[in-house]
Amino acid sequence: MKFQEKYGQILLPLITPYDENENVDYDRYAELIEYLIKNDLCDSLIVTGTTGEASLLTFDERVKLMETALKAAAGRKPVIAGTGCASTKETIALTKAAENLGIELCLVVCPFYNKPTQEGIYRHFKQLAESTSAKIMLYNIPIFVGVNMEPETVARLAAIPNIVGIKDEAGINPTQVTDFFLATQDVDPDFAVYNGDDVMLLPTIVQGAMGLVSGGAHIFGHEIRAIFKAFAEGDNARAKELFIPLYRFCKSTGQNGRLLPNSILRPAIEAVTGIKLGPPRLPLAPATEEEMKVTLSILKEIGKL
Repeated sequence: MKFQEKYGQILLPLITPYDENENVDYDRYAELIEYLIKNDLCDSLIVTGTTGEASLLTFDERVKLMETALKAAAGRKPVIAGTGCASTKETIALTKAAENLGIELCLVVCPFYNKPTQEGIYRHFKQLAESTSAKIMLYNIPIFVGVNMEPETVARLAAIPNIVGIKDEAGINPTQVTDFFLATQDVDPDFAVYNGDDVMLLPTIVQGAMGLVSGGAHIFGHEIRAIFKAFAEGDNARAKELFIPLYRFCKSTGQNGRLLPNSILRPAIEAVTGIKLGPPRLPLAPATEEEMKVTLSILKEIGKL
């Protein structure tokens, strides 16, 4: 079965709810998953991705969130585990924990903080792939990890049987989606290339991105699905019309130089869904009243509130 047939076009990285003391709220997590599945806002669920604040969670919290997601999803949507860590050893351990729970696909971010060379990146993912039978989707997000996975490196990794695709944070280098396609087409024609940046949805669809990893899908899942459909049917005007509200909302979550949208995304999702998600974990500062005025006014204007 090809990647897109199993996991779909919309892969949703779940926000991680906290209580007022920044403890993970697993009950709210299950409630959020139920809401997303009942409203069919995505095709697959990603646990502890960037939107889930993976770097702020402990190893045990990440495993428990995987367990919670599997139980809540109950086979209705595929569950993908975000298992990337700063070190190769911990990445392998977390990926094995996900595999032991029955998760078949792991989304693994390029090691952060250390800024490895391309050879270091290759060896990291090669050792990971050889240590597990789980399928691996590479995750390239240079804005956070400090290094870019070059197309040549991705081509080398695509030759490893259980490395099956890549999520690219396309806002950094919008044309790299095409580079990844060109680099891997002769190595593995089925290698999946997904865009990981909501505001780059239209530009990367044109380049052939097979889907979107979207935090915005918590609110805009139906619109994203309709954008893919409109583009597939050649109705570019409709695709653009549907894209503009998503674009405006996502841009608003980056106010005041915020690179991670979570601080504003959390209360926005709360406002739309009614599910209590709590504040972000420090060092992420919560959204200000002024920031929320901007974002909530956009949601009201486009009929989400």
